[in-house]
Amino acid sequence: MSTATAWGVDAAEKSAAYGCDVISPAPAEQWFRGVGVRAPQSHVFRWLCQLRVAPYSYDWVDNRGRRSPRELTPGVEQLEIGQRWMTIFTLAGFETGQALTFRMTAPGALLAFGPLSLTYALFPAPAATRLVVKMNLGARGDGVPQWARRRLLAWPDLVMMHRQLTNLRDLAEQTYAR
Repeated sequence: MSTATAWGVDAAEKSAAYGCDVISPAPAEQWFRGVGVRAPQSHVFRWLCQLRVAPYSYDWVDNRGRRSPRELTPGVEQLEIGQRWMTIFTLAGFETGQALTFRMTAPGALLAFGPLSLTYALFPAPAATRLVVKMNLGARGDGVPQWARRRLLAWPDLVMMHRQLTNLRDLAEQTYAR
C-alpha cells in the first residue's frame, strides 16, 4: 500500500475487523489512516461524535468557512442509525465508546468518490488511544475509470483526513488535560 492509501497504521490495525467491512464486503480498495491520542478512549469517542456537527478538517474547504467547534456540543453523542454526519454521510452503525461506521449518501459525493463506507475505530494503546479510520471504496471489478478516479482522490483525501484526525487528536488531548 502506498502512503496515500495507508498512513499511520500498523499491520494489526489493517487486519482488524471494522463495521465498514459488513457494509462493503468486497471493496475495490481499502484505505487506512491513524493517529495516537493521549486521552482515554471514552473521551476520544466523545470527540468523534463531534463529527456530527462539523468535519474538523479544513473548514474553509468542507465546512463552508465556518469554524468547527472547539468545545464539545451537548447531545451529539445520542446516536441513531440514519443520522446525517459531515453533510455527506449517514450513520450506518456504531459501537458506543468504540466505533462509528458511515455510508456515503450525498449524490454529489457519490459521483466524485463512488461507493464508499468508512469506520472510525478506537483501540487501546499504552498511555493512549489509537484512532484508526478504514475506508472501503468501490466494488471489486468496478473498472479502470473508477480506479483512476480513486488514484486522483487518494492524495487530497489523505491531506483532508490527516488534518481531521490531528484536529480531533489535539482537541481531545487539550480538553482532557483541563
